[in-house]
Amino acid sequence: MQEQLFLNKVVWVTGAAKGIGRAIAQQFVDQGAEVIGFDIAFGADNYPFVTQRVDISDAAAVTAMAQSVLAQQPQLDVLVNVAGILRLGEVEQLTVDDWQACLDVNVSGPFYLLQQVIPTFKRQHHGAIVNVSSNAAHVPRQLMSAYCASKAALTSLSHCVALELAPFGVRCNLVSPGSTDTDMQRALWHSHDAEQRTIEGFPSQFKLGIPLGKIAKPQDIAGVVLFLASEAANHVTMQDIVVDGGAILNA
Repeated sequence: MQEQLFLNKVVWVTGAAKGIGRAIAQQFVDQGAEVIGFDIAFGADNYPFVTQRVDISDAAAVTAMAQSVLAQQPQLDVLVNVAGILRLGEVEQLTVDDWQACLDVNVSGPFYLLQQVIPTFKRQHHGAIVNVSSNAAHVPRQLMSAYCASKAALTSLSHCVALELAPFGVRCNLVSPGSTDTDMQRALWHSHDAEQRTIEGFPSQFKLGIPLGKIAKPQDIAGVVLFLASEAANHVTMQDIVVDGGAILNA
């Protein structure tokens, strides 16, 4: 029987109700971890991990939730920040609410949670943090200024956290997906051939296609997250692994 890589480890995953977050939580469970999944709402499914409702964009709610969970289970080995939202619009037409929502969820949420759990990581002198950003943090995208800016901010925040926690033996890395088969991605598709068109690219939008010729599955992203959280990556920190089938050609 193959050894479970995260046996007796405690893992927190935000955005765990569906999509990439759920796939990550599931893979940690499969590898023996005790997983606590956080999201603003969970469906009627029977999740194979503990679920906790929280609005990650609400600083007070995050503080109360984190303190409550840590009081019951003070161990924390891995934190994965996945929760994210997308708001579309040209810069001059984007509403202030949409702009702020992207910042609140995509970068302020991880910041609020990191503030609460960093003391635990420092006390333990071990742990791994993986933040899920986007390849949109690396290249500009039309109609996605709020999303791109928020993910770029998350990327920079992650590097700073990695530098601050390095003396404590705690690692912080990023995974930056490209087009992935999630509800967020499918909301952008408005024709029967939308998936194939995404693979082929949109030259008029200065958007290359996907050299590997396929859309990622959430499990593809989860596998890279688990690697970065594992002992196989114990000398890897402050890195950003882009998982997009080559779409940005290492830009």
